[in-house]
Amino acid sequence: MTTDTATTTADTIPVGALSLSRTTATAARVLRQLRHDPRTIALLILIPCLMLVLLRYVFDGSPHTFDNIGASLLGIFPLITMFLVTSIATLRERTSGTLERLLAMPLGKADLIAGYALAFGILAIIQSALATGLAVWLLGLDVTGSPWLLLLVALLDALLGTALGLFVSAFAASEFQAVQFMPAVIFPQLLLCGLFTPRSEMHPALEAISDVLPMSYAVDGMNEVLHHTDMTATFVRDVLIVAGCALLVLALGAATLRRRTA
Repeated sequence: MTTDTATTTADTIPVGALSLSRTTATAARVLRQLRHDPRTIALLILIPCLMLVLLRYVFDGSPHTFDNIGASLLGIFPLITMFLVTSIATLRERTSGTLERLLAMPLGKADLIAGYALAFGILAIIQSALATGLAVWLLGLDVTGSPWLLLLVALLDALLGTALGLFVSAFAASEFQAVQFMPAVIFPQLLLCGLFTPRSEMHPALEAISDVLPMSYAVDGMNEVLHHTDMTATFVRDVLIVAGCALLVLALGAATLRRRTA
């Protein structure tokens, strides 16, 4: 099949035309590949847990400090690791020609993005469950609300990281460039999310910027669980915003997906 024919075949499938069978087949293929990559599995599953353990004993003499920031980092660590792994894995598919061959078949861009999101979403569930269980039941993270709400926010943060990784991979020409997007996409959110100082105490211009960054609402959601016994309206708002941002970025990723690296 020539390149022109492949392009025509791929273009005849609308971006929004999702197929459950094609999506699950894509997810299964990604999971099979990851099964043979133990280093990536270790990065996804173990590194957030190790970082939480390290953080706990950094503040060994001040458990209250760990309680204050541990919940926030419980959401931030999965977001960062999922962003890195997803962006590099997707870029590797494109530079190796795998993505071009897949899109030459009756596989829409939306199917491909949804398949990747499903595969990494399964890993995100495992990652978030392990990190949340470790923080709450082994490291003694003291939360007022339900640990299940912490798990929900951590999972949504991991899915947001997956969506951001899929999106930025379309603009990178190499794995090194994919990593370079981290300072541009993740670090500003990390600085402005309210982890280091309350957002209300920032310069008004920075506070306004933080209001449109999804990580800000992830941290706010974690803090709501930290300080309230019941699910609050603010928590529901924060969760919906993070979930909405993840879906929006996935849609943008499907729209901007390219078959090969220029």
